[in-house]
Amino acid sequence: MTPDAARWISAFLEAKAAEQDATANTQLAYGRDLKDFAGFLDRRGGAFETATETEITAYLVACEAEGLAPTTRARRLSAIKQLYRFAYEEGWRTDNPALQIRGPGRARRLPKTLSHDEVERLIEAAGRSPHDATRNACLMEVLYATGMRVSELVTLPVAAARGDPRMLLVRGKGGKERMVPLTPGARAALAAWIAERDAAEEAARAKGLPASRYLFPGRGQTGHLTRHRFYVLIKELSVAGGVDPAKVTPHTLRHAFATHLLAGGADLRAIQTLLGHADVSTTEIYTHVLEDRLRDLVLEHHPLARDSGPS
Repeated sequence: MTPDAARWISAFLEAKAAEQDATANTQLAYGRDLKDFAGFLDRRGGAFETATETEITAYLVACEAEGLAPTTRARRLSAIKQLYRFAYEEGWRTDNPALQIRGPGRARRLPKTLSHDEVERLIEAAGRSPHDATRNACLMEVLYATGMRVSELVTLPVAAARGDPRMLLVRGKGGKERMVPLTPGARAALAAWIAERDAAEEAARAKGLPASRYLFPGRGQTGHLTRHRFYVLIKELSVAGGVDPAKVTPHTLRHAFATHLLAGGADLRAIQTLLGHADVSTTEIYTHVLEDRLRDLVLEHHPLARDSGPS
């Protein structure tokens, strides 16, 4: 990547962070996509400053030839479009070569989810694991009770969970805050973990180690349990609980939260608020579960659906 390309990407990411409060993960994703595009241009003797609509289209064709999924290609085009909108507004370009380019269609796939029984087995496996059982049980109970994103869960400050709260204040994407309620099981698991966590923190302070501000401390650079470690953990719990590991990711628990609430009669707008979706259209993907509920409703209450039997 050329120095000029690096300067463009750096300035763009700084602006995204300042103006839209983009998360670190979002910035990393933008950076990876734009570096890939910069490499493509460099190999063809091009640059961000002179790239044309034809060159951007050629890059997207090359991405398709590599076998990249439509969602990945759409994300890369989005990054490119935003970069050139920024460059136009900054006066670095007098045109926007990506303005008229349309991306690949994004198929709406039904989210993978888990049954009530599978979730219960995961929570039971977390509670009986020999190592870090109290912490693991708390992670699973709180994640399923709130539908939080795993990044929101692992970065939760311990101050937000003190005092046996009925609800947690969560800081989501774009710095937006929302309140999520806790179930009795999640509150009990949270209280047990905080007691154990505080005891460990006290012992660490006695050795001169700094205290952590996170609910789930970690020894790495971030200071908290990482998303990668949680991903590995949930796979371990799925094996211990007899649940197919291929079905289980941190996000499938979020999907299970939403699906089970909707199947139980919860309002779609309420689920949107709990999940932290900016638009209800994102939440509407879960409405596939309504089909079974509506069918059962008709079979149970419609007079023509009742089998009256012989008179």
